[in-house]
Amino acid sequence: MSLSVSKKIRLGTLFLFSLLILTGGAGIFYTSTLKDEAKAVLKDNYESLAFCQIMQQQLDSLEFHPAQSVTQFETALEAQEKNITEPGEKVATENLRSLFDQLKTNSISLANSRLLENELQKILHLNMLAIHNKNEKAQKTAEDALTFIVSIVAVVFIIAFTFSMNFPAIVTDPIKHLSEAIKAISNKNYKYRVRIENKDEFGNLADAFNSMAERLEYFESSNLNKLMFEKSRAEAVINSLKDASIGIDKNNIVLFANHQALQLLGLSTSEIVGKEVAEVSKSNDLFNFLISSESSAPFKIVVENRENYFIKEFIDVAQGEGNSKVVVLRNITSFKELDVAKTNFIATISHELKTPLAASDFSLKLLEDQRIGSLSEEQKELIQNLKQDNQRILKIISELLNMSQVETGKIELDVQFVNPYLIIDHAIETVATSAREKKIEIGKSAEENLQLVRADAEKSTWVLNNFLTNAIKYSAEGSTIVISVKTVNGGVQFSVSDTGPGIAKEYQSRLFERYFQVPGSKAKGTGLGLGISKEFILAQNGKIWVDSEIGKGSIFSFTLPVA
Repeated sequence: MSLSVSKKIRLGTLFLFSLLILTGGAGIFYTSTLKDEAKAVLKDNYESLAFCQIMQQQLDSLEFHPAQSVTQFETALEAQEKNITEPGEKVATENLRSLFDQLKTNSISLANSRLLENELQKILHLNMLAIHNKNEKAQKTAEDALTFIVSIVAVVFIIAFTFSMNFPAIVTDPIKHLSEAIKAISNKNYKYRVRIENKDEFGNLADAFNSMAERLEYFESSNLNKLMFEKSRAEAVINSLKDASIGIDKNNIVLFANHQALQLLGLSTSEIVGKEVAEVSKSNDLFNFLISSESSAPFKIVVENRENYFIKEFIDVAQGEGNSKVVVLRNITSFKELDVAKTNFIATISHELKTPLAASDFSLKLLEDQRIGSLSEEQKELIQNLKQDNQRILKIISELLNMSQVETGKIELDVQFVNPYLIIDHAIETVATSAREKKIEIGKSAEENLQLVRADAEKSTWVLNNFLTNAIKYSAEGSTIVISVKTVNGGVQFSVSDTGPGIAKEYQSRLFERYFQVPGSKAKGTGLGLGISKEFILAQNGKIWVDSEIGKGSIFSFTLPVA
């Protein structure tokens, strides 16, 4: 009957385990024997020697301390009587007891106490002789144990070495044959067959492998042409895509890259297709950026000495238990150019509109001058309305000009060392009229001795003014707005708090996006102010944020680095 591989391994393990138990058992047996003999020597004979020594000392001091010496001698003698272990020791101990009893009753003189010493010497001699004999016996046992254990270890080593040299072949030889077969199949040699005569697991595996090889051989001969046709058609479809596309399977292997993607990456098909993502990323920075970054923001790639702009999109494709993905790069260069043209157009129109509006504003101021002539109340009201409309248009134009700077990435900063108190004062002065119209009080809370900040004073004041304008717009009449300034973490923090309706949490993350307005807000504007404020503050290496709760008002804040 043929044994299975698992049974062979189990029997081999049990065999080695048995050898280990045999060696260990012999060692334990002899160690225990030595321990018992040594223990007997220490426990019995050495105690008798100690008792005799005590009695000898008391005999020597009997003349000087009779009562104390007799008592201690009696105690040691009683202990010795309970510790008789050697032949002849009992007789000597009984003689010692008889002589000691006579000594206590004065039946013998102190001079005859030397008889006691003779009996003590007999007991000492008997125990010393016993210790010597037991020591020789222990040495003999140790020598026998060493000889036996060395013999056992040598035999076990020879058996185990022979076993370890031959037993692994039971497992390794079939594995070697299977490994050679796998290499042959991987090289598309589907005619290769494994020959293993054993009727164990390896034999079953060899039969299954041979069956697989036969099916692969049949499959290759019948479907190769069809597969090649389908592969060519799929490659044609992928290469016909206008957008650069890269396919990656669930195991992070690159499945395909069309012509547009290869051109952008500067790679050939053999350098990317079938390779691991990590391997390609090491040698190609652009590929590494496309795979590792999840940002959907537009980015620039120079192609044929021309700047091209792309956006990246990940498309997940279900694949068994995991997901494959396709990375698509959409060329938005034409849209980017149109956007730049739009921004330039807005900037040009805004500049052109500022001049006539400024002239109109000047003319309205002249009309209000009493030297020109007096006006009726209706005329004054009309002029005031025109001035307000002019200011609104000028504000919109200013925001459009600022937006054009932001979108072109050409924010012009005049960074200087600025006193934070001046920024506060200028901002409050600008909105003072609007605050008075709604009977709103502007409070100021500023730390003393604030450090100068590195900032563009005009743009920083514009941001703070925008915060104050929004606070006035959304606060009720007669309420209070507080502007505060303090030092925080190597910077100066400016904050504007109001008692307005507050902003819901879901909208706070979008407040600083351009054109965004909170749904349901009664006060309307362009939606540009906070977006431009964010760009201005970030350009100055600062931070900007909002804290708000519905019904509890809002606190808009930004920080600027200290000088």
